[in-house]
Amino acid sequence: MTRLLLPQIGVDPPERGDAARNRRLLLDAAALLVAERGVDAVTMDAVACRAGVGKGTVFRRFGSRSGLMLALLDHSERELQQAFMFGPPPLGPGADPVERLIAYGRARIATVQVEGEVQRAAENSPGIRFAAPARAVSVTHVMSLLREAGVKGDHELLACSLLAPLEATLVLHELRDLGMSTERLEAAWADLVRRVTRA
Repeated sequence: MTRLLLPQIGVDPPERGDAARNRRLLLDAAALLVAERGVDAVTMDAVACRAGVGKGTVFRRFGSRSGLMLALLDHSERELQQAFMFGPPPLGPGADPVERLIAYGRARIATVQVEGEVQRAAENSPGIRFAAPARAVSVTHVMSLLREAGVKGDHELLACSLLAPLEATLVLHELRDLGMSTERLEAAWADLVRRVTRA
């Protein structure tokens, strides 16, 4: 099994147990608000209320709403990274590389549905969009699966091309503006992966 050694985004110094629990509680509350009411509903007040803590606690932890948004993306990426590096198959190790790649795309589409507005806002910054460590981890993961599947060619460029249809801006446009279903996007992703890996 290929291990990814790239850093996770937003790696912080180790936290005390209670601080880590509070951070996760606040991020889970923010993620639920995004899922239920959209990113505009994620205010410091709303997160504090949902988590059952004082507003000052949220400000002390994240500094600002922008800090909270970046932490929420980091939280989501870490969970996805844990799943594809160490979780059960087909997303995690132990499955056929083509099936793992299909599972990765499906997981990424699911993440966009929950936190797509936050991701889309982040994608509007070229520095975050293409230079973020989280993207490097994703590219490396896809390259590894392509090699494992026996695909020939420029793996880095191919991985970047394969990741393009999974970007939040495009997925949200397809879901909201074009009225495509999640199932259609997932089926198209699986078809794309199988065509690329067959070639």
